[in-house]
Amino acid sequence: MAGPSKITPLAAALKYERMRDMAPRVIARGRGFQAKRILSKATEHNIPIIENKDLINILMQINENDPVPEIVYKTVAEIYLFIRQLEENGG
Repeated sequence: MAGPSKITPLAAALKYERMRDMAPRVIARGRGFQAKRILSKATEHNIPIIENKDLINILMQINENDPVPEIVYKTVAEIYLFIRQLEENGG
């Protein structure tokens, strides 16, 4: 018999300033309670939340304020494009 899930939530927040940053930066990351706070702030400010298990596992290894590694550029670019399309369509 299986018990309740013991999966610890993970979350990371990215920021990209076109004139300042060469690549998006990890501005917050956390697990458990900290992850829930990050997700709550995103929801509070209408920031889209994207679930991507492979990406979060990589982002959890990045120090805050460091740029994302090149290995995830394509995935992060696709996310930014998706968010931009949402914004353009009023979502």
